[in-house]
Amino acid sequence: MATTKKYWKSTAQLDESNEIVKNLEQNEFAAPIPTEEFLGNNEVMEESSTTRRDFLKYVGFSTAAASLAACEGPVIYSVPYVNQPEQIIPGMANYYATTIADGYDFASILVKTREGRPIKIESNKDAKYRGHANARVHASVLSLYDNNRLKTPLVNGAESTWETLDKEVSQKLNELNGKTLAILTQTFASPSTMAIIDMLKSKYSNVRHVTYDTVGEDGALNAFEAKYGVRGLADYDFTDAETIVSIGADFVGNWQGGGFDKGYSASRVPSNKSMSHHIQFESNMTLSGANADLRYPVTPTEQKHILAALYSKLVGGAANVSLSDRVAKVVEQTAQKLSKAGSKAVVLCGLPDQAAQQLVLAINERLNSTIVDTSAPIMTRQGNRLAVDQLVKEMQSGLVGALFIAGVDPIYSYDDSDAFAKAMEKVALKVSFASREDATAQKCDYVATTPHYLESWGDAEIKKGIVSLAQPTIRPIFDTRQLQDTLLLWAGSDQSYKDFLKETSTSNGASWSQALQDGFFTSNANLQADANASEFVASVSDNSALSQLASSKKPSGFELTLYTKTGLGDGSQANNPWLQELPDPITRTTWDNYVTFSQKDAEKLGVENENVANGGLNGSYVIVKMNGVERKLPALIQPGQAQGTIGIALGYGKTASIQAEMQTGVNAYPFFKGGSLIQAVTVENAGGEHEFACTQLQNTMMGRDIIRETDLATYIKGNKDDFNPMPEVSLNHIETPVTSPDVDLWTSFDRSTGHHFNMSIDLNACTGCAACVIACHAENNVPVVGKQEVRKSRDMHWLRIDRYYSSTDSFEADEEKKDGFEGLFGDNGSLGGFGELENPADNPQVAFQPVMCQHCNHAPCETVCPVAASSHGRQGQNHMAYNRCVGTRYCANNCPYKVRRFNWFLYNGNDEFDYHMNNDLGRMVINPDVTVRSRGVMEKCSMCMQMTQMTILEAKKDGRMIKDGEFATACSNACSEGAIKFGDINDKESEITKLKNSDRMYHLLEEVGTEPNVIYQVKVRNA
Repeated sequence: MATTKKYWKSTAQLDESNEIVKNLEQNEFAAPIPTEEFLGNNEVMEESSTTRRDFLKYVGFSTAAASLAACEGPVIYSVPYVNQPEQIIPGMANYYATTIADGYDFASILVKTREGRPIKIESNKDAKYRGHANARVHASVLSLYDNNRLKTPLVNGAESTWETLDKEVSQKLNELNGKTLAILTQTFASPSTMAIIDMLKSKYSNVRHVTYDTVGEDGALNAFEAKYGVRGLADYDFTDAETIVSIGADFVGNWQGGGFDKGYSASRVPSNKSMSHHIQFESNMTLSGANADLRYPVTPTEQKHILAALYSKLVGGAANVSLSDRVAKVVEQTAQKLSKAGSKAVVLCGLPDQAAQQLVLAINERLNSTIVDTSAPIMTRQGNRLAVDQLVKEMQSGLVGALFIAGVDPIYSYDDSDAFAKAMEKVALKVSFASREDATAQKCDYVATTPHYLESWGDAEIKKGIVSLAQPTIRPIFDTRQLQDTLLLWAGSDQSYKDFLKETSTSNGASWSQALQDGFFTSNANLQADANASEFVASVSDNSALSQLASSKKPSGFELTLYTKTGLGDGSQANNPWLQELPDPITRTTWDNYVTFSQKDAEKLGVENENVANGGLNGSYVIVKMNGVERKLPALIQPGQAQGTIGIALGYGKTASIQAEMQTGVNAYPFFKGGSLIQAVTVENAGGEHEFACTQLQNTMMGRDIIRETDLATYIKGNKDDFNPMPEVSLNHIETPVTSPDVDLWTSFDRSTGHHFNMSIDLNACTGCAACVIACHAENNVPVVGKQEVRKSRDMHWLRIDRYYSSTDSFEADEEKKDGFEGLFGDNGSLGGFGELENPADNPQVAFQPVMCQHCNHAPCETVCPVAASSHGRQGQNHMAYNRCVGTRYCANNCPYKVRRFNWFLYNGNDEFDYHMNNDLGRMVINPDVTVRSRGVMEKCSMCMQMTQMTILEAKKDGRMIKDGEFATACSNACSEGAIKFGDINDKESEITKLKNSDRMYHLLEEVGTEPNVIYQVKVRNA
């Protein structure tokens, strides 16, 4: 039976009215221990009579209490929907069509959301134009969750309210007294925004709108406008091209806004035994040059002479140019190829010169090129540098009473930022429409804080006649308001921008609901030329343009070619760690910009690059000077750089409202004089040593069979053994094909039941654009580790794109050289020979190879894992059980592809890695379908198992078979070039099965016998 006997410690406990006893029973430690007074005050410590025993007791208790407190997790209350939206199902993704139009990147995209959070960008494959996302567009979702964004509007640098800002700005607008209201904006290419600016012009007299492209295309725009009357750019579709000649145009990269790589890749795949022939003349090594069949490193001055010579041979006119015999011969051969291809040929030009761009338009017109479209131009670049310069002069003269700035940061990007800042001081009213307090916003009286594009409505006529719509995919996180809503209010309208946009779109031929669902519509509105820009454009005759190019003289120093990187672009997303850590496709360098040199120029200047003991790359510093502008930058020796030239990337060196870790590189915009990417400079060695963070230090394949190449003539003959032989291994001193069961140590099991996933990578279609790398980051919660960790080879990318140079004129010659080694020593010995193979040629061939976990059917990692964390699934994927992994790294040592990453640190919630996973806002981008890994485990590509399983479940729920093309991974979805294909090889009619049975198919390091589920297609060059 139960007892009611009461035990007591003292007679005081028997007194129920004793308050002291009651208090002690409820709270054992009635008075808190004064930690600060006892341990934090030296005087108290000195005067204390506490014994050593009492001190240890105190420390022991406080440590235990802290440990107990740490074990108790915070209580987080989940508030359910009061009225759950019908279309939102917890755990299921929703997709919305929208548009990015940030002034530099324009694309029609899909946004994946989970419970109202945008977490990933996908290409809008149904879009009629520019429906694919590049690396920057994929990374832009992370910028939504940037803690450095402004939370409220600012008045005189302090947080304020919209009521205060509207009242004060409206009052000052009414006091302009005839002075100009200048509106300086990015290129919006937005019919509705232009209509709102027109409304503002109706209310206030003397309103002037000036468009400013941070990295403009003034030469091409001026030439196109002078010839066709519209300030736009010619469009190009390379799908059916036979001959492509580019003179300084990185059209595979960021040239004129990019977006041409999809059609280019289609023309490069040798279907029907034919492919385009690509010839590239350039000074910097670019993505276009790296993918070309023939590449010629020449200076910008030589490029002008080459273009003049081509014009003379194809169109007519005398061009008295000075070309070396070698280049003159190449130009003659190029002209013949263009003439032979006729309408299937095209010439491109990246020279920032109206005369050059005018001659290119004339050449393509003479060729009757069907690759060029001038009737429906690209509208994503409309800026005019001369108009911006004129505005600065007017501000300096006191003619401007109010200045609105939207989408641009001229204090950072204008070549004479000091002059711009001083001119702003003479303007009475300065309003910045910005999402962060950038360098220009800091100089403004008011900041009308704008939302991220994923929180906004909008439209963009990326190409004439095709309008892409933008819709919010999340409610505004902060107290922000769109530029268009603000201008409508200040123009005296009570209409919201959403209603105005709907009205504008439907009047231009859109069905609102359908256009919103599709993300685009076809417009019936007539495109109007920009009157403000036209006054600065002068026509030049073709003969005058030809004479101007032919008489170009080479400067005495170096010729600098400025460019934008695949990752950071113009610098508008400088605070995005995904882009900062994205390796440059050519140099494989992260977290930096630098000066690129040819080997011979580097030797003349005493510039060196060296690999140091810890595996990092170090380089010398140089000082670049130009008309009073002087910058100290690190030097990087770049194979393929034309002698007498250097290259510097724009978009770096940004500091205002940029997190300390992302304040990288040097601002090169002061060299961007007059909006020209080519300048004459002098360079001198500055001494010192810079530490680079590179993800790949080996330059060549050293004759190894990693990337298989052949020429088109050999491929057309159709003998697979000639261009794609099966590797052989020795069995009892007899050469035996590696696919023979006799040399197989494994016992295979039946994989014909269910799904068996394979991935195909076409080396002809891959341009190295790296969109797949960022997509993988977003889908799989891959952490950012920072420059110092990358330098230690601790980068965490699940997918890398290896870049290889040839040490001779071609990779084929590399293999011949390697096969010809005899013995160890001597002129033809392997010891010295392999060292020579690691030195790239002055003008090497370049090849890109995406490499991820190969998901081997005979996986060497699985056999060595002591805890069975690495295992194989019936569907072909190599699984990783993170909870089982103890971090022995045996699997990484046993992997011949080096695709496993050891998680050295806890990147999530760790202030040491302050990128996006250590604050609540940044963690909103995390994909809930993929676990966030803790430290001490191996991680790698999972072939996006969560995506394949979702596809299977969706089909099962619908009670249907899965169609070919439904299975996808993050990288295959992101690859607009079609280089990465994914599917089920148990579906015998699928595209992936056909690719697996293709004569071009091979496995990476096939001689090892791992039987990967990733296959590659032999690279074919049209030499």
